[in-house]
Amino acid sequence: MVDGFFRGFGLNGRAVIPMTLGLGCGTMAVIVTRTLETGRERLLATFLLALTIPCSAQLGVVLALLSHNGKAVILWLVYITVVFVLAGWLAAHLVPGRRSAFYMELPPLRLPVLSNVLTKAYTRMAWYFVEILPVFLSTSLALWIADRTGILQSLVGATKPWMILLGLPPQTTQMFLFGFFRRDYGAAGLYDMAAVGLLDANQLFVAAVTLTLFVPCVAQFAVMIKERGVMASLLMVMLIAAVALTSGLIANWLVSFPALRL
Repeated sequence: MVDGFFRGFGLNGRAVIPMTLGLGCGTMAVIVTRTLETGRERLLATFLLALTIPCSAQLGVVLALLSHNGKAVILWLVYITVVFVLAGWLAAHLVPGRRSAFYMELPPLRLPVLSNVLTKAYTRMAWYFVEILPVFLSTSLALWIADRTGILQSLVGATKPWMILLGLPPQTTQMFLFGFFRRDYGAAGLYDMAAVGLLDANQLFVAAVTLTLFVPCVAQFAVMIKERGVMASLLMVMLIAAVALTSGLIANWLVSFPALRL
């Protein structure tokens, strides 16, 4: 049903599976890109997942942040959708290669057997924990070490000028860094800042847009390195950071117009 839509992004209808799973967990979705047929399609899908698809934890907090203003929610949805379409279209034209043909063989449809369903569910859950749990544990350890050694504070100081360019308070820097370690931590930090009056409606919208498009969490980044390689993952992350900051600047400019102010 969505094969025609994904053609414009150099993908086929199978890409809907990792894209949909990305709304749950981006880390798992990158692993599921293995179901795509070519390396080019897996690369394009990984890029779109890392750039524009918020995981369920981040999505829930962002929508809670903006829910007090229906106009802000609509603007955020339109903005992220436009970035998704433009980024996917450009990537499909810049990355060499051709889209694979789409075909799907329908298996015989039978009533499910409960024992088979339970066995398959258990197998998939065990596989998920074996693949993902070490990544989450190692990233949590990395966050603790960065905080204890002062690396986190140094990064906060180095990135404060970017927040000023986006029209955001310098304290917002810490939320973006937390968002790299855990996407929901960053969004929750924005919620706390808004609760004490450090962010107005326009700043909240700019921060939500930029954080949604910001680099993937460190767990997803680790899986990207495992699946796509170090160089491809680093290039994607640098490009995503540039797109996120540029999008934040544009969003800050857009809300300066009286008709779009929140």
